[in-house]
Amino acid sequence: MDKTNVPETTVMKDFMALIKIGIVNSNLITVFTGMWLAFILNDIPFLSNLDTIALTLVGSALIIAGSASLNNYIDRDIDPLMERTKTRPTVTGRISYSKVLVIGLALVIAGSALLFMTTLTAGVIGVIGIVSYVVIYTMWSKRRHVSNTIVGSISGAVPPLIGWAAVDPTLDLLAWMLFLIMFIWQPPHFYALAMKRADEYGKAGIPMLPTVKGFAVTKRHMFVWTLFLLPLPFFMTELGMAFIILATLLNAGWIALAAGGFKAKDDLKWAKYMFIYSLQYLTIIFVAMVIVTVI
Repeated sequence: MDKTNVPETTVMKDFMALIKIGIVNSNLITVFTGMWLAFILNDIPFLSNLDTIALTLVGSALIIAGSASLNNYIDRDIDPLMERTKTRPTVTGRISYSKVLVIGLALVIAGSALLFMTTLTAGVIGVIGIVSYVVIYTMWSKRRHVSNTIVGSISGAVPPLIGWAAVDPTLDLLAWMLFLIMFIWQPPHFYALAMKRADEYGKAGIPMLPTVKGFAVTKRHMFVWTLFLLPLPFFMTELGMAFIILATLLNAGWIALAAGGFKAKDDLKWAKYMFIYSLQYLTIIFVAMVIVTVI
């Protein structure tokens, strides 16, 4: 990369970019929700377990940050080829590859240790998340299979399970509903992003669905994935009728938007709307889970 075109930055900004702080923060919302629901529905005092809360949140943040760092290390050869990744510190050279590897390993080891200090189940799920993201997704499926997004969705769906397992290692049905919401949410979310970046993924040799199969096939897949979300709220009756209605309305709205893609005249504009809706959907539905158990 031409170093004259590297944007000005700081050590802290480079570190935040390396660990993908945006992803860390968004995943912590789902970790907290899983943990909160486990406390409330098992009638376990929340404020009496601040040690568990701290260990879970910090441990989860560390393993997510570490996994993201290892992802940057592994993808250092293809990141320069994509517009959205070409300013990562591993590409600009502001952080050496050896340091990135050490940082990534140190973070996942420290984070895993903290999670194992809560419950064995939480620690094991954390390790499964690390392995599924770093090894199964980044090192194996991402560059080989068009199903890479679905494979990657496994790791993206474990944060709420970690939060729940840190409090209740038996994992109630509701915990698995949180996992399924996160798992099913990811394909339409990332396919929307992949449509906007289809040319870049093609240049980098990453077999994303829009790049390999085209937009028409991708839109059909996105529609089907949104349909899969529809029945999930009805297995979450512990959260009350208000939540079921809200979640169903959110699901119906996303299904309608996805169906609109079949007649969209501007596929990229439609993909942008799908991407924005997916972000709002996830935030609203997980925050709502906390709110309905408070009021």
